[in-house]
Amino acid sequence: MEIQPIHTEADYKATLVEVSALMESDPALGTSEGDRLDVLTTLIQAYEAMHQPIDPPAPTEANHFRMERAGPAAKTAQ
Repeated sequence: MEIQPIHTEADYKATLVEVSALMESDPALGTSEGDRLDVLTTLIQAYEAMHQPIDPPAPTEANHFRMERAGPAAKTAQ
């Protein structure tokens, strides 16, 4: 199992394609394909964390989201 780091956007896209194909085959844990899927998803997560970070929401946005998720009962309880 030869796996290379993800250095470029092209590497990233190629790895996404490979992971998609592996997920379609639904490999069992502990198999060579399952291990490959595990390692490649870890590499993708690391690449995304470095190159596509997600900023935390503003406090007011977070509160609004929580209130929406809680539903009408939470609004009357306030």
